[in-house]
Amino acid sequence: MGPKSARAYRMIRERVASGEYEPGEKIPSERKLETDLGLGRTQLRIVLGKLVEENVLERYARSSYRVPAREVSTESPGELEPWQIHGERTIYDNRWVKLALVDVEPPGVERFEHHVVRLHHVAISAVQDDQDRVLMLWRYRFVADQWGWELPGGIVDEGEDPHATALRECEEETGWRPDFLEHVVTYQPMIGMVDSPHEIYVGRGAKFVSEPTDTEEAGHVAWVPLSDIPGMMARGELLGSGTLVALLHLLASRKAAISTGAP
Repeated sequence: MGPKSARAYRMIRERVASGEYEPGEKIPSERKLETDLGLGRTQLRIVLGKLVEENVLERYARSSYRVPAREVSTESPGELEPWQIHGERTIYDNRWVKLALVDVEPPGVERFEHHVVRLHHVAISAVQDDQDRVLMLWRYRFVADQWGWELPGGIVDEGEDPHATALRECEEETGWRPDFLEHVVTYQPMIGMVDSPHEIYVGRGAKFVSEPTDTEEAGHVAWVPLSDIPGMMARGELLGSGTLVALLHLLASRKAAISTGAP
């Protein structure tokens, strides 16, 4: 895409992410978007096709598009009786990790102390380019004694917006500044015993601004074809749950786009 198309792409994504175009809502007509975004019909349809491929938009009748409704058919069973928490005592605490014993009482079970590890809040980004390649890092992790591929990401500083963290960490670790990042999910990687919220962001497009400034974390930087990811996964070359969650999301979105016949 050229500069005008890339700008239009970002503007439409931002309008969806901000709620200006609401879920289930038909977006303005192609004629109106042409005027609003300053694009010709052919360029606009390339942009809209890419957004359909990424499941940001869906086709609605002839030459019309809308934001997917994102409805969920499965209903939750409602609130059940939660565990009672009677207190907590710290066993170990430093700037990186805190270990605590929490006094808990599950329904119908006697009270006991449960180990809880509290780690930092983390933000991770999966950035694609226009060739369907993902920006990744080849790193060594001494805990597992393993080399492998990871997505850029890191700790959310106190008071920092996780979105800003994802942008900052990507640039520091790879030297590439993402054009746009959209939040996908917040999850806990080991919900039974470890508290460490992980924020996953995805985006398309990035500009090279400098060599990586975080030399400890940088490793080898590369744009990896998305089509290579299943093979890397099978060979155990992908490190970390955040990397797996983000890449599985990209693969699922790609498969959904292909199944609907998106260009």
